[in-house]
Order: sequence, then structure tokens, then C-alpha cells
Amino acid sequence: MKHTIAIIGNPNSGKTTLFNRLTGSNQHVGNWPGVTVDRKAGQICYQQHTVDVVDLPGIYSLSPFTQEEIIAREYVLSDEPTGILNIVDATNLERNLYLSMQLIALGLPMVIALNFIDDCHAQGVEIDHNKLSAVLGVRVIPISARRGENMDELLQTVTTGLQKPVRQPAYLHGVGAAISRIARALSDTPLRSESLPFYALKLLEGDRHVKETVKLPPAAQQVVDSTASALSCHGAEDNEMVLADALYDFIEEAVRQAVKRPEKPIPTITERLDRVILDRWLALPIFACLLALMFWSTFGPIGSYFADLFEALLQTVAPALQNALVAAGASDWAVGLVCDGVLGGVGGVISFLPQIVILFFFLSLLEDTGYLARIAFVMDTLLRRIGLSGKSFVPMLMGFGCTTPAVMAARTMENEKDRRMTIMLTPFMSCGAKLPVYALFAGALFPQNPSLIVISLYVLGILVGIFAGWVLKKTVFQDVSSGFVLELPPYRLPTVHGTLLNMWEKAKDFLTKAGTVIFFMSILIWLLQNFTPALQTADNSAESILGVFGRFIAPLFAPLGFGEWRASVSILTGVIAKEAVVSTMSVLYSVDLGSLGQLLPTVFSPLSAYTFLVFILLYMPCMSAFATIKREMGGWKWALGAAAFQTALAWLVACLIYQVGCLIF
Repeated sequence: MKHTIAIIGNPNSGKTTLFNRLTGSNQHVGNWPGVTVDRKAGQICYQQHTVDVVDLPGIYSLSPFTQEEIIAREYVLSDEPTGILNIVDATNLERNLYLSMQLIALGLPMVIALNFIDDCHAQGVEIDHNKLSAVLGVRVIPISARRGENMDELLQTVTTGLQKPVRQPAYLHGVGAAISRIARALSDTPLRSESLPFYALKLLEGDRHVKETVKLPPAAQQVVDSTASALSCHGAEDNEMVLADALYDFIEEAVRQAVKRPEKPIPTITERLDRVILDRWLALPIFACLLALMFWSTFGPIGSYFADLFEALLQTVAPALQNALVAAGASDWAVGLVCDGVLGGVGGVISFLPQIVILFFFLSLLEDTGYLARIAFVMDTLLRRIGLSGKSFVPMLMGFGCTTPAVMAARTMENEKDRRMTIMLTPFMSCGAKLPVYALFAGALFPQNPSLIVISLYVLGILVGIFAGWVLKKTVFQDVSSGFVLELPPYRLPTVHGTLLNMWEKAKDFLTKAGTVIFFMSILIWLLQNFTPALQTADNSAESILGVFGRFIAPLFAPLGFGEWRASVSILTGVIAKEAVVSTMSVLYSVDLGSLGQLLPTVFSPLSAYTFLVFILLYMPCMSAFATIKREMGGWKWALGAAAFQTALAWLVACLIYQVGCLIF
């Protein structure tokens, strides 16, 4: 019989770390809520036993308010999982056990993994896991997923020793009796028998989703109505509050019996650091200093040094490859295709890999240490002014890395209007794919201060995002406001493995794109540049298919200062992938990266080059991000509207900068 175990727990409880530890998988691990935004699958192979494992999004309860809770709840209520591995943050036991109570009600074979037990010991907190197991009726195993403590015992239990809860919790305030009464009334329904207490619990709460999906016979419905009516006499506004009180009263009693705390609590490192990092006067300057360090390292001496090494390596490869092709008797067009088309396009992009890796190194540190959630808390006041909450800042900051996962991270937001507005603003944050374009133009047109130019683009993206948010608040998303609740995880030292893994994932994605999308784009651009619309060899690239099309669209960009047809075509290919702008230019001008840098000052003025970069910064994201926006926003209407809004704003801002610049200079 095939066994499938669902790993489920609160956000930031260590689920993905445990999933990687158990399965040997390499999922990204971050120290902020919302790392897992979809379910992930793997396998445990232990002592000749094989079990399928599914890592579900972090949730606080099985009430479907957010996208993650919907994904998790639909899965655990399906027939697919045969058992549950509930991971619980031992440092926040009371809050985490609320979800555990709902999972116990499902009646599936289950084990509770009490994670971060090492942090509890550091705080002087002792948890009697055997006592807790006896009170809850399920097995409890203390572990440290990060350090690998007690993994053998957990693996043994998951693969061969999972057992159903021995009993349902003894809820107070008459709730236990009410649940039992409704569960008996549901016994004749086709619902899974062991999960009847869960359905009874949800029907008592008045859960809309369960009411719609469970078709009760009249007799059972009458029992539910009468029991719910009797329970509401406790004086609370609704039964959901009565049930929550009963659950938490039971949890408090269980914790009181199983947990021993020191008489004088030891201040944690997190508490001491937050006194400084979250100080009302120091928080923003500290964040500004961290961003300055990140950008200086990426675009300053460190990033430039490694980028120059890569470029020098590619410049030695190109002549050798060309000589080898000529010696092998390759035709002129084949040599041109390989050297000018493929190597010129792909190589020009790959040379910027070191700077992209450095940027993701810093973003990984922000995530893994737990600082990312705190800066979201700090930014809440500022974001309120444009109708968002601090929770929107997490996807926006992720947008500095890649727009696609940043858009997906917006799933953690409960308010639909907040989520859509965040998705529309996130592309204004400068993603890593734009770095090759920035670095190329900044080095060629602004050799005295390239870092300052690149940093100004990042700042401009943030400012335009703020302005766009204000416009959207006044028009499309009027009266957007929601509460701001975000868990602040404890500070943790990033693991070398996790940091290197995250950097490798981003580098691999970049290289994969360079080896597929940009590779084929470079070949296509080379072919379109060398053939006329009549499919004859073009003596002049201006007569080619691209030349004809480029001259047709070039007038659109003339008010922005770059009406040259090659620049116009490069912008269009950037819709496929932003990195393709560099490879397209390298192919269109038939030069390598070094020569392209020398050629650009003859095509662009410093002002027109800057407006070109501004347009690249702000116009619609790449097709991968666009497809994600379509999926997350629920259709073509929103996706096309967002793309049109972003591109129109990009044109207006770039035009304004160029025209004002012309008047001044």
C-alpha cells in the first residue's frame, strides 16, 4: 500500500527545513512567513521503507481565508494523505497547538514534531514531551530540524509507526459533548468516519466552505442547528469564538502540565537585537545602510572585479572558437551565427553572472536571518499612505531578486485588493535580470560613477512604485485598507548550506535562461537581422526584417531620446527576458560585449542612455512574470491591464526625464 505523509504546520515553523532533511531535497529555506507558497513533493527512504512526503504551505488553521490555507485544507481533506506530520514551533507552543487540535480532529495517523527544542533549552524552558503526548493523545517527538537532532526516531515513526489519535481532546465549556453529538449525527453520511469530529467542529463554527461541500440529510442538519443554537447561549458573538476559547483553554492546560519555564525568563538574542533594530529612530537608517552595503558590493569594486574576470575569459574564448571554426572549414554564415549570434548574445549576458550572484547572496541573508519580516513591520506606516500594509513589502523586496517568485509571495496576503495592488507594484522593483543592462550602460556611458547610476535606478523604481500606488489607491483600489498581522520570527544564523543553495538556485535559473531563451533569441535575432522580408540575404542590416520593423516602431521612442531602430528592437526582446536586451544589442551591432561598451557612447548620449534604462526599469515584466501575474490575478483582464499600466507609466516617466533633461542641459 502506498503511504503519503503531509507535512503541515504554522508559517516559519521549519517545515521546509524538515522536508529537506527527511527527503534530501533542496527546497529554498527562508526565515520569514510564506516561503512555501505551493505544495512540494518528495520521498523518504529509510531502512527499506519508502514514503511519499508532501510539504504544504504554512498555515495557522484549517479555516480557508488565505490561498495557502485553501491549498493545505483541500489536500488534507482529500483521500491522498494517509498520515500527518505536524511540525510545531516549541518556542511558540500555545499558538502552534491550535492547528494541532484541528489536525487531531481529522483522526488520521499523526505525529507531532516539536521543532526548535534547542532554542527552548537555550531559554531555560523544559518541555516534557511524554506528558504532552499523553494529554494530546498523539505521539510527540522533540527535534531540531536545523541540527538534525532526533531525526532517526522521527524517520522510524513516520515510515513504520504512525498511529491514529487515541482520543479526541477533552474540550471545555460543553464543546466536547457538542462535537460528539454532531459527529454521531454524521455517521450515516459518506464522509470519512475518522474525520467526523473535524466536520462536526467546522459545522459548529458555521464554516461556509464545509456547509457548501457537505450535503447533510435533514435529520443531521436539524441536530447541527439545535446543537449550534444551544452552544451560542454562552454569550459570545458567535460559535467560532466559543470554540476558539474552548480550544485555547485546553491548550493552556496541556502546556501548563508539560512545560516548565524558568522563574526569571532569560532575555533572548532576538529580544535584545529588536530593541535596536526596531527602534523608531534607528530602524530606517539601519535598513538604508544595509541596502547601501548590498548595492555597493554588487555594483562597486567587488562585483566589477568578478564581472571583469568573466568578460576577460569570454574574450579569450571568442577568437579561439572563431579560429577553430575557420580551420574546420565552416562557412562564413556559420561562423557569424556561432560567434556573433550565439556567443555574442549568450556570452554578453553570462559575464554579469557574478553581480547577480552577489545580489542574491545579500537577499538570502535578509531572508534567512529573519530581518526581512522586521523591515516589513517598519515599512508598514509608510505603505499605509498608499493604501497597503507592511506585508506588501516582503514581495516588493523579493522583487529585487526576481519578479516571478515575488508575485507568488503575494499569496500570503488575505485581502484580495491588497494582493492585486501589490502584484501590480512589484514589477517596479528592479529585478536581477535587469542588472546586465544597467551594468553595461552605466559602465559605458557613466564610467566615473556607474554605481551611483545603478543605485539611482533602484531608488527611482521605489519612488515610482510609491507614486503608482497612490494613483491606484485613488482610482482602481479605492478604500483599500486591511489589518497588519505578521509574525516576527526569531533571529537565526543562516546556514552555509542554505545560503549557498539559494545562490546556486538563482545562478542555475540564470544560466538555464541564458542557455535556452537567450540562446534561441540570439539565433532568431541574428537570422532576422541577416535576411530581408523577401528572405534574401541583407547587405545592410537596416534592410533586414528587424530593420524594417524597428524603423516602424522607432518613432514611439523618439520622444524618449532613443529613436534608433536597434534600441527599439532590443526593448521588444526584453519582454521575453530582460537579459535579452544585452544579447540583442550585441547581435544587432555585430560586436562582442567589450566592443559594445565602446560603441554605445556613439549611439546614446548620457541623457538618452539614462532614459533608456528608466524605460527598461519600469515597463512590463518578462513573459515568465507576466504569466505568473495572469495566474495570480485571475485572468487576462488584470494581467493585460497591469502590463499596459506599467508600460504607459514607463513611457511617461522616461519622456519626462528626457524632455526636462534637454531643457536643463
